[in-house]
Amino acid sequence: MVTPFTDEGLLDLEGAQRLAEHLVAEGCEGLVLSGTTGESPTTTDDEKSALVRAVADAVGGRAAIVAGVGTADTRHTAELARAAEKAGADGLLVVTPYYSRPPQDAVEEHFRTVADSCGLPIALYDIPGRTGTRIEPETMLRLAEHPRIVAVKDCAYDLLGTQKVLARTDLAYYAGCDEYVLALYALGGAGCVSTVANAVPRRFRSMLDAFDAGDTAGAARIQRELTGLIEAMMASGLPGAVTVKAVLTARGLPSGPVRAPLRPAGREAADGLLAVYGELVARDAGG
Repeated sequence: MVTPFTDEGLLDLEGAQRLAEHLVAEGCEGLVLSGTTGESPTTTDDEKSALVRAVADAVGGRAAIVAGVGTADTRHTAELARAAEKAGADGLLVVTPYYSRPPQDAVEEHFRTVADSCGLPIALYDIPGRTGTRIEPETMLRLAEHPRIVAVKDCAYDLLGTQKVLARTDLAYYAGCDEYVLALYALGGAGCVSTVANAVPRRFRSMLDAFDAGDTAGAARIQRELTGLIEAMMASGLPGAVTVKAVLTARGLPSGPVRAPLRPAGREAADGLLAVYGELVARDAGG
């Protein structure tokens, strides 16, 4: 979920509650707060806790609230984990420490330390394209032995490595790359942590429901139909937070501006994105 801000750039907690209500009503079973799309690098620790409390007040009990707490600092991450637990989160999303590029034994120790710091279940966030460091499959296998490390948000673009871990652990794998949602689900994944679903949550819900009902052809059709919007939102050279907020603003849903160093989409980029979005919505309306 994006983090809504006011026009002045302040945290918009009422808007966050309205957006959370909308996403849950449209089929989202859980909401990840303060993730990449939630602009976590530019929100304060207090803002992160306030966001969890507000969204938990709005939809807690109807959707799982997962708080992104990952930083480049093990001690800070553990502090954020405890704060999220106190604020009412149901689980944590913990990204690999970034920039310092720790070796695998240090990566493993980082996650174990965070998991030991609180009582919440943890999803590991494997996104080497952003962090510079992979959680290698062998490291995943060892981490899966920890009782509170239960899931993975998979943005590693290594389907073979993912299958190796799926075959040997009970970790719940969530596709973090929208073009891989159905492929990973078909292999036994648990679902997705999606950026594009901010814009079309019902579409992703319908795709997974179709697959569960045995309509694999229908599920594949939905994934293919999403291709244009996924490309426009995730492969246009603009960050997902920027493209999502452009769509939500056009729909009159809470979003507000992005925080620097991000900048809003330019007119040409926004018009092209909204044209693709409009075509998909029109196709849905046409049956």
